[in-house]
Amino acid sequence: MRLPIRSLAPVAATAALVLAGCGGASDEVGGSGDAAASDGAGARLSLVAYAVPKTGFDKEIPAFQKTDAGKGVTFAQSYGPSGDQSRAVESGQDADVVNFSLEPDVTRLVDAGLVDPSWNQNRFKGIVSSSVVTIVVRKGNPKGIRDWDDLLKPGVEVVTPNPFSSGSAKWNLLAPYADKSQGGKDQAAGLKYVGALLKHVKTQPKSGREATQTFLQGKADALLSYENEAINIERQGEAVEHVTPPHTLRIENPFAVLKTSKHPEQAKAFSDFLFSAAGQKIWGEAGFRPVDPEAAKAFASDFPQPEKLYTVAELGGWKRLNDGLFEPDEGEIAKLYEAAGAASSR
Repeated sequence: MRLPIRSLAPVAATAALVLAGCGGASDEVGGSGDAAASDGAGARLSLVAYAVPKTGFDKEIPAFQKTDAGKGVTFAQSYGPSGDQSRAVESGQDADVVNFSLEPDVTRLVDAGLVDPSWNQNRFKGIVSSSVVTIVVRKGNPKGIRDWDDLLKPGVEVVTPNPFSSGSAKWNLLAPYADKSQGGKDQAAGLKYVGALLKHVKTQPKSGREATQTFLQGKADALLSYENEAINIERQGEAVEHVTPPHTLRIENPFAVLKTSKHPEQAKAFSDFLFSAAGQKIWGEAGFRPVDPEAAKAFASDFPQPEKLYTVAELGGWKRLNDGLFEPDEGEIAKLYEAAGAASSR
């Protein structure tokens, strides 16, 4: 019975709205109200994002506020599961700019008439930061996990979010799928691995950040996650380390300005800053891989290049992947979730 998966969408939108009002949102204010009024800015931008990039925006926003374009601009921020956040904006949650885990979460807003179809026409195709799918393990790697097959060892338990609410979860499953299917050439082999992996997944939080917290609470032996999230918790002194499989997937996180923004000039200025050399350097410092090749050079030693780094484009693009693998009723991975008895909502 696939009804629980189908019924997740409206529930998820509501959950995202609740999250925004109950600790998922925070305010960043630059300067006093009088200063904002005197310089003619006074814009308050609503940023709606997936759960993980807060560490980046904690650095990006103050830096932007120090620029001429950002003087007097303040922010309301909301973070949560990417799919939930996208559906919430579609349903009416206030937003001037969005940063999601997946391109389809922006496409949903394009289809709803909220984002211009040309949102991805800059030289980075709308992708503001990147990362890779990695495996977080306990300090010292007691289970000897180095590659995808190690996750299938007897007794190994894995944490990864629910793919029907979280963008992170889709990236996490697509990385080994890409490897085992040889870039999508052998779909059966890729699906066979994902089916086996799901038998080791005992916990499915709603977002990448919730998955991290679950793992840090001592549950499971391995966490599938963004490299930037792994770097963040290592920097916090947690007793973990991450290992990146030789063959993994490039994560591409989109950023867009809404057509309905009440402050389009300031929203565009913030977007331009994030894609600028200064903004890209800050992403790198926060543990994300800069998409600007020049900015990326400064972080070459921080971000080792995997032996093989697959891309969504190689796998056929997001429409093909979403329809063929994650569509709730007929997607092949959705069917595997049902067969494995894995929960479709939490």
